[in-house]
Amino acid sequence: MEPSETNGAQVYPVQFSMAYPEGSLNRLTTAFRIFVAIPILIVIGTLGAHEGAYSGRAGHGAGIAGGTAGLLALGPALMTDHYPSTDEEQAVRLDFPYPDAKEGLNRWLPIVKWLLAIPHYIVLFFLWIAAIVSIVIAWFAILFTGQYPQGLFTFVEGVIRWTNRVVGYAVILVTDEYPPFRLSP
Repeated sequence: MEPSETNGAQVYPVQFSMAYPEGSLNRLTTAFRIFVAIPILIVIGTLGAHEGAYSGRAGHGAGIAGGTAGLLALGPALMTDHYPSTDEEQAVRLDFPYPDAKEGLNRWLPIVKWLLAIPHYIVLFFLWIAAIVSIVIAWFAILFTGQYPQGLFTFVEGVIRWTNRVVGYAVILVTDEYPPFRLSP
């Protein structure tokens, strides 16, 4: 699988993009958006508690699952007012190739990909701390101005993009191309 180039920069096979919201965001629904995430957190927490019941640590698994769901759900949730739909174009796009396992992927690389991605995990740990702070700042900015600050939007989108690239490489194994250390496409 040969990566293509756009404006001199290589395009990584796993792509994530999100349309910047045009116009003003709804300040009232933004204020209560955390409550919309509660059902998702309950389901994921229940799944985590089920896993922990076998190891004798039911509360620990639920806490990790709930925290992970918060990271994954609350960032993009503030970035648009549109409810996800199955029949129209979405503001959020995640594209990745269906891998040709026989020809396009090295059969021995999956054994070490998660080790090779350790530098990404370290960088992403600190980026997600900054992203959480950015999301909280953006939440207040939306409440007071009705606008998601463009710089914060681009940063959070970049962190999500980087995370998806690493997951595509080390976890779901759709590419053997090592993810770039960048927030941009």
